[in-house]
Amino acid sequence: MSVLEASAPDKTDESNLHEEPPRSLIRETLFVSVLCSSQLMTQAGLALSLVPLRIIGASFNTTNAGELSWYAASYSLTVGTFILIAGRLGDIFGHRLMFIIGFAWFSLWSLLGGVAVWSDQIFFNICRAMQGIGPALLLPNSIAILGRTYRPGPRKNMIFSLFGATAPGGFSIGAVMASLLAERVWWPWAYWIMAIACAGLALMGWLIIPRSPSDSVGDKDIPTMARLDIPGSLAGVTGLILVNFAWNQGPVVGWDVPYNYILLIVGVLMLGVFVHIELHSRCPLLPPSIFTKEVGWVLSCIATGWSSFGILVFYYFQFLEVIKGDTPLLASAKWSGVSVSGAIAAVTTGYLISRIRPSLIMLMAMVAFTVGQILLATLPVNQTYWAQAFVTTIITPWGMDMSFPSGTLVLSNSLPREQQGVAASVVNTVVNYSISIGLGLAGTVERYINKTR
Repeated sequence: MSVLEASAPDKTDESNLHEEPPRSLIRETLFVSVLCSSQLMTQAGLALSLVPLRIIGASFNTTNAGELSWYAASYSLTVGTFILIAGRLGDIFGHRLMFIIGFAWFSLWSLLGGVAVWSDQIFFNICRAMQGIGPALLLPNSIAILGRTYRPGPRKNMIFSLFGATAPGGFSIGAVMASLLAERVWWPWAYWIMAIACAGLALMGWLIIPRSPSDSVGDKDIPTMARLDIPGSLAGVTGLILVNFAWNQGPVVGWDVPYNYILLIVGVLMLGVFVHIELHSRCPLLPPSIFTKEVGWVLSCIATGWSSFGILVFYYFQFLEVIKGDTPLLASAKWSGVSVSGAIAAVTTGYLISRIRPSLIMLMAMVAFTVGQILLATLPVNQTYWAQAFVTTIITPWGMDMSFPSGTLVLSNSLPREQQGVAASVVNTVVNYSISIGLGLAGTVERYINKTR
């Protein structure tokens, strides 16, 4: 019996666990599209600073690679960290409400991110970090709405795969838009256009996503403050932020600076406190029961795979722009194969996931991640684009679009309706936090290897 089969809810309870999807095809298409836009805009937001990195850095008079990496890492840090509590907020106050607030917040800080051009890079990094809280609210609540709407089966599998497919497409759209505006107009316009788009999607979410008669779910006999698990939330978020900050600050100041490794130690201790709180909490933020052997294996694969993806995409663009001398727009065009390959990978995954074991799908995803890394690491400077560089963009999306849907479905199908936000939070926390940690690890390796040369 597969993990998906073993973890599926009891058929006799399905009517209580799931709502009905929109009855008309047009409304269902709009419903799914609006929810999938959260993943698309999240990855587009990552591309806004990662691709035109040096153009943005020039406006702040910096070329230091460690400082530049913070433009992307600060965004991924808060996306990956605050997702931890965003799912619980949706479970308590309503996933639809959190979705709308997420896009509104995303819009506000995208606007301020563009305004930061008149300030300095510290304020810009703060705006990027605050901007990341928007996607943190969006992602788990989008998945939770889909999880509570669709019953386990081929239809749900395909929709979750389509949700994952928007990731490479969203990054490509963000990369092209940011590069075009940075080269031809002014880089802040990418942030202002993002602000307008997010405001529009907040309005569409309000109009299209139906109100649930039981939008706030869970045990109503337990006080809201207890259900929020505030001690666990504070310990978990603080620990994740400190560990992430230490790893991404390491490449900037070096690990011989005392405050950096002190922050890392304190962060690890806070995560230990978080685990202790969760084991004894009345309403744990992450119920220990969800961490079965299968789930632990899936999350470990996702963590290593997506951290490698963060490293790959950062150095892919640095290779093209710094070593090859490509403009950001040309580099974005060379990355565009990811969108097509990602769409094919998503449809293929949606077809396979109900026919073969998730473990096999995850194995294929890990192979794709590994091959992509090897191709980039061994890429000769003077080689034609159509050899290793192009093949990297074709293979890598299979890692993304096979690991994310299968991991999400394993957790979604193993938890009841009232914990769909928690299920989505776990997977998305691992995905986005791993991207940021990967950048810090790679930056540390780069700093100390270059130091020995």
